[in-house]
Amino acid sequence: MEAFWISLAVIFVAELGDKSQLMAMTFATRFKPWPVLAGITLATAVVHLVSVGLGGLVGDFLPTTAISIIAGLAFLGFAFWTLRGDELTDDEAQKAKRTTRSAIIAVTVAFFLAELGDKTMLATITLATQHGWFGTWIGSTVGMVAADALAIAVGRMLGKNLPEKAIRYGAAAAFATFGVLLLLEPVLA
Repeated sequence: MEAFWISLAVIFVAELGDKSQLMAMTFATRFKPWPVLAGITLATAVVHLVSVGLGGLVGDFLPTTAISIIAGLAFLGFAFWTLRGDELTDDEAQKAKRTTRSAIIAVTVAFFLAELGDKTMLATITLATQHGWFGTWIGSTVGMVAADALAIAVGRMLGKNLPEKAIRYGAAAAFATFGVLLLLEPVLA
């Protein structure tokens, strides 16, 4: 359960202000929310399953101290990445607007491709090096879907009046905190 809750919290925070949230809002303007969420869930489940597999392999070959240091540095990198911001390109926005396929298929394919190499995938790999794969997989998937569901709901209610800077700074601060704690873990142990 620890892996589930940690992964849920970390990935939820990682997803705040991410381009995936912008994609979710864009798809929600064209399709009903439930097919959009179903597509997000399918894509996320597959990408994060691959991520925990990679994280498990890395975790088996590296010593615990090295994993903590690498994970801490990765989370500090995620903090800077979050501060830099993530934007939906015009091309990505146009693809989301003009798609004529089934909503679930369109969203699944778009999210799968967008998440490959994204910070949430890398964060899931990092988490899986230290926690059980199943809890990390389910927690990271639920965290991402919950963050995107929140984006859809808030986006539908508030339109473009979202406090993007506050969300970005809060998420970056959370990543930095996780990074510092991970770096301190080998020193304090």
